[in-house]
Amino acid sequence: MTSLLNFMERFRVTKLAVMATVVVSILSTTSFAQTNGARSQMTTASAATDSATAGKAHDDSFVIGDDDVLAISVWKEPDVSRTIPVRSDGKISLPLAGEVQAAGLTPKQLEVAIAVKLASFISQPDVTVIVSEIRSQKFNILGQVTRPGSYPLTNSMTVLDAIALAGGFRDFAKQKSIYVLRQNSGGETRLPFDYKDVIKGKKTEQNVKLQARDTIVVP
Repeated sequence: MTSLLNFMERFRVTKLAVMATVVVSILSTTSFAQTNGARSQMTTASAATDSATAGKAHDDSFVIGDDDVLAISVWKEPDVSRTIPVRSDGKISLPLAGEVQAAGLTPKQLEVAIAVKLASFISQPDVTVIVSEIRSQKFNILGQVTRPGSYPLTNSMTVLDAIALAGGFRDFAKQKSIYVLRQNSGGETRLPFDYKDVIKGKKTEQNVKLQARDTIVVP
């Protein structure tokens, strides 16, 4: 009888040990899966961030202008990397590279220009240029409007949009004699704008999309 009791006791202890081992194994597997899942999500998020940053850094649709602020990074060269504005002469100054023309170039083109300048001092320089602040894309509106001045230029902004942004006309504005002064390689072009006709659906081609450095004059 005693032997039977001892056997049953050993069987119960063995059974409990097996169950404990199974529980520990399940918990370990679950923890491993959760950890791997979290790591996978972090990796995916990091890749998405890197992709977005790379896209912005190599944007060929934007042309750098005066007063734009550039974040310039040279791989493993913290003394050369910095955030600087483009001067009024269109240039920037960097250690080792010296004076570099920035205005009129895209970020990718400026990367190449800086790398060429640094090649005499750094082996295979890896340069990244990001426009951290856009200050060059502006237009002016002068004359008989409520708030004349210089305004940031947004995508697809027209003459009508600009007039609304400036608070509309003053009492004695000559609404049929408005014009836009546009800078070009040959000097300056004058584009007429008849407000009264445009808002009636006539001469809608006069409601042009504004460009950087356009000046709207409201007599």
